[in-house]
Amino acid sequence: MEQQDLKAKIEQACHTAEAFTKLYYESVDKRRHQMSRYYLDTGVLVWNGNGTVGKDLIQKFFEGLPPSEHTLTSLDAQPVLDSAVANQLTFLILVCGFVKFQEKVSRPFQQNFMITAQGDKWKIVSDCFRLQESISI
Repeated sequence: MEQQDLKAKIEQACHTAEAFTKLYYESVDKRRHQMSRYYLDTGVLVWNGNGTVGKDLIQKFFEGLPPSEHTLTSLDAQPVLDSAVANQLTFLILVCGFVKFQEKVSRPFQQNFMITAQGDKWKIVSDCFRLQESISI
């Protein structure tokens, strides 16, 4: 792969990540009933170590969460060059920020997505969310 081609894919990944995460977190916070549309039929969600497979079960999971408000502090993305997703254009997105559930104190979180192009839409293949806890060593 040429250096210029790689640079273009990285720029596309970053622009896609910005647009995708804006829509995704607006939906999580304000239109949770639409969450299944972001996932492949066989999408995987791992939420604080608990896994759910399939967009219908993922939808049910999101509907059971308390109201939330997300604030992003960091966003990065990269192309997956040898895609394991049927040779579709695929990106890895890494997000850090803060989330507040039901007017409680804001807590740091980290989330990563693998998204793939499905026609003119992006779908989540894999999604891993983790609240950050303070640990003592």
